[in-house]
Amino acid sequence: HADRFGLAQLYQLRGRVGRGANRAYAYFLHRKNRALSEIADKRLRTIYEATELGAGFQIALKDLEIRGAGNLLGAEQHGQMASVGFHLYTQMLGEAVQELKGEPVQRLPSVSIDLPLPAFLPIGYVPEEANRLNLYQRLAAVTAQEQIDQIVQEIADRFGPPPEPTMNLCFAARIRLLASHAGVESIGYHEGRIVLRLGAWAKPARQRLRQVFHGRANIGNLQINIPTGSDAAPWQTILEELLQAMVDDQPAAPAPAPSAGDADTVVAI
Repeated sequence: HADRFGLAQLYQLRGRVGRGANRAYAYFLHRKNRALSEIADKRLRTIYEATELGAGFQIALKDLEIRGAGNLLGAEQHGQMASVGFHLYTQMLGEAVQELKGEPVQRLPSVSIDLPLPAFLPIGYVPEEANRLNLYQRLAAVTAQEQIDQIVQEIADRFGPPPEPTMNLCFAARIRLLASHAGVESIGYHEGRIVLRLGAWAKPARQRLRQVFHGRANIGNLQINIPTGSDAAPWQTILEELLQAMVDDQPAAPAPAPSAGDADTVVAI
């Protein structure tokens, strides 16, 4: 009845086998005439495939994927990591670890990013799942532009020239960092426009922005429209420059992150 055991239990049982001088094997059996549940099948396949040294970490990652993130993100055992989002999950986890270590926690306002760009680490570029997860976590936890530059350099040194989806991922991390300092709550794509929703404490100097972006972006009634089919800079460049200009207008220490209901201004690109 190995299908009734959890991954940690199976791993512990297997670890008790073969500790002596003689070679030994661990056999995990289940009833032949009984159909396995999807979760049980995933558990047995994971324990079967994870045989190399240090496989415990891979098993822990797979267990998180199968069972969910637990009560950290929801009232039930399975949690809600898929709906909360990987970025928020890693941010919460990192802050919890820092607090346990007694280290000061720097909390930037959370920003939702949904850009029309393929942004990920391709399996063919970073084959090891543990390496991909580590890089995702580090990019989600950056608090300074220098950290992003260091990660980009490290990726290029370890895996070669980054493909376009990887560069897009680093670009999204840079945009999220700028937006958190500028007081932007969310950046999304809607009907051919990039839309920025500002928090209550964001106070961009709109008149100065109109002067700076005149000819490249049409800043009207709380909206910035990037012209298409012209010689203007791509929207990625304008978005980054716009956020940087907004950061320059903000005080050195941002106010606490407002609740979702405090947003009252929309700037659309």
